[in-house]
This record gives sequence, structure tokens and C-alpha cells, in this order.
Amino acid sequence: MLKILTPQDAFETILKRVPLDEVEVSAKIKKSLEKLFDAQITPDKAVRIILQDIRLHGDQALKQWSKRIDGWEGNTFRVPPSEIDQALNELTAKKKQALALSIERVRNFYSNQPLHSWIKQNQDGTLGQLIRPIKRIGIYVPGGTAPLPSTVVMSVVPAQVAGVSEIALVVPPDRSTGNVAPITLATAGLLGIKEIYALGGSQAIGAMAFGTESIPSVDKIFGPGNLFVTLAKRQVFGVVGIDGLAGPTETMIIADESANPDWVAADLLAQAEHDVLASAILLTWDRNLAQAVQASAEQQMATLPRAQIVQQSFKNRSGIVITKDLQESIDIVNNYAPEHLCLSIRDAFEASEKIDATGGIFVGDYSCEVLGDYVAGPSHVMPTGGTARFSSPLNLWDFVHLVSLVALNEVTSSLLSKTAGDLARLEGLEAHARSADVREKSASEN
Repeated sequence: MLKILTPQDAFETILKRVPLDEVEVSAKIKKSLEKLFDAQITPDKAVRIILQDIRLHGDQALKQWSKRIDGWEGNTFRVPPSEIDQALNELTAKKKQALALSIERVRNFYSNQPLHSWIKQNQDGTLGQLIRPIKRIGIYVPGGTAPLPSTVVMSVVPAQVAGVSEIALVVPPDRSTGNVAPITLATAGLLGIKEIYALGGSQAIGAMAFGTESIPSVDKIFGPGNLFVTLAKRQVFGVVGIDGLAGPTETMIIADESANPDWVAADLLAQAEHDVLASAILLTWDRNLAQAVQASAEQQMATLPRAQIVQQSFKNRSGIVITKDLQESIDIVNNYAPEHLCLSIRDAFEASEKIDATGGIFVGDYSCEVLGDYVAGPSHVMPTGGTARFSSPLNLWDFVHLVSLVALNEVTSSLLSKTAGDLARLEGLEAHARSADVREKSASEN
């Protein structure tokens, strides 16, 4: 059952952030690692060993680890283009229509995001900033027995709008078949993506970061994954760029007496079914609403296929917090910085102006988070783990980099060179100073 807590109890339990290094590792994972490495080993160290092996030995190591971890038995990781075409051809009209609408709305949303170079000329010369798309990216798409085609849409479309020319997908294959789910292939096909690898886990991150004989390296890695994927992304950062370190999904709902308790309960359940570590939290100062939501959630959960996951989520990281008023609820949101925030209250737009830290705000009863997950427009890839305090949802700026442009004329160069030389000598860099001196001298001679 969904717990009802005071703010003090909540801060000591469901609102307490757990650093990545302190995430509780299940007994099942510990046993698997011990069997794999024939020794007791932490996930972080296991990932380090795998990445180092792939960096040094390429495809040979990639194949060995994929076989040991995933039971991979293939000859090549690359999915043949014919399989992508076949999956697309076999896609039902209904599924194709749904995916096409999602793609259209996401593309339209990002087509409105300002993204342009600027160059300014004056009597000094020319200064500016040039926007250049990242040339090659890799996107990790969770797969296996639970494919997530929406992740393909939400990650690929912004990259395409930003102008990225090379996009590679890595997708864990279904262990029972060894193949990537047809729906994932079909979605990629709709987007014109032809470079897909049946590969998962930390070894997939290593392959994209370092490159192997059969998998070219990328410049930046995107996409969510499990603990091992996240640890691998953290370890390869610097060799390549990464979008961030994704944790379990999290949502907060602020609701008042005007909210529909059945709708609020449904929204909490929708996020809790993602993962046993998912966080689904209601903030309200109306105890009657809290009790109604609690009862409705229990009733609705009884018929859910993933009820067992929901129960664990409710036990681990979810609950209802009885706050003093709206302002205390807003203060908790800004402190916790949730991935998603839903406002099921009167004057929701007014309240949204006071929110400083969240990945996305869903305003009003009809803007449920589920629509944001699939078809509203913005990417559903949002900052988790409290990183919404300083980072943003996936957007066009994640797929580009800036190049500064400096083109000064002779007069300006001479004038600035004297100051540059003085500053260089202030820092003890004589060669720097002399590089400036010769420009100043050249101008004076002319």
C-alpha cells in the first residue's frame, strides 16, 4: 500500500537521495558477479575490467564478454539492413500511425527550439560563435524482453533536427531469440536509421567509446540503462561525451482538493510500474485526498500485469507526503528536483512560476505525464537523481558544440597585443608575451 508520511519522515526515507556508489546491489547481482569473475567484486570494478579489456582487445573481448554475460552466439553484432526493412514492412498500420504521430510531434517541438550561429562585425574585426552538430553519436536503447521504441523516437528525433549526420543504435537482444525486437527495428526504420547493433550492457558502452574492428567509435553517448550501463558511461566520460547518468524514473504530483483521486492514483501507478526503484510521490495538504488516492491506487493495482513491480516501488521509493500547504510542497519539489512534476491544482500555471528545479512540468489534470512519455512533444529523456538542479531535458544543445570565431584586423590586434603581452608576463609566460609583441611591433612598423 502507498504510505502516507509526514515531511520529516519523507526526508529520511523516500526523499533521501542515494549516490550512485551507494546504490544497494541485490543479492542476485552479487551472485552473478561472483560467478562471472570467480571472486567477490563490486559492479564498478567489474565494469572497469570489462571496459579495459574491450579497449585493449576490441572485437575479441566484446564477443567474449557478450557470450559470458548475455549468452551471445552470433557472428556479427550489426543488424542487417534487410531485417530493419522487414520489421518496417511487417509493422501494422495502427502501430505505424501511432509512431508516426509521436515522431511528428517531437520533430515539430524541436523545430521551434532556437539554435543558430552568430557573427558580429565592427571596426575591430569579426567575432562570433559557430554552431556545429556533433558528427557521430551512439544511442543506447534498452531492449531485451521489454523493448522501448519510444526511447528511439525521443533520442533520435532531436539529434536529427540538430543536424547530427551519423547515428548508431545499440540495443540489447532478447536472450531467448538473440534478436533485437522487431518494433525497435521498425521504429528505427521509420526514422531512417540503418546502423543498429545487437549489443547491451557495459560492453556496448565500451564498444561505442573505444571502437572495435566492427563498431566505429562515437563522439557522444546517449540513452538510459541499468546500473552497469550507467557506471560504464561514467567511466568512459572524457574519452567520449555523455548525456548524463540516468537513474530510475521519478515523478512528483502536487494535488489539492480539486484533483480527481482516481486520476492521481493512475498517474502514480503509471510511473511506479517502470521499475522497483521508481519513485512516485504525491504531495498534498488535503488528508482526505491522500486517503482517497491511497485507496484508489490499491484498487487499481490489483488488476495491473506489473503489480508486483508497483508493490516494490511503493515499498521502496514512493509515498504520499502530507504538507502544510502549497508553498511547502513547492519547497520540497525545489529541494528534491524531481525528473517530472505534475500540478493537479487550481492556478497551476501560477504555481509553475515558482518551480526552479525539475525536468518537466505537466500543468493541469489533462497534461498527464504519460502523454509526455510518448506524444506531447518534448523528449521524455529528463534529468534524474536530483540533477534537474543543474541540467536540462534532452534538447538540441546536447547534439551540437560551439566553435568560437576570432578575426581581428591589424589595428585592433596591435592595440590588444600590448595588453595581452602584459598579462602574459604577469603569469610568467614569456613565449606568450613575445607572440603578442611581434604583432604589436609589426603594426608599428607599418
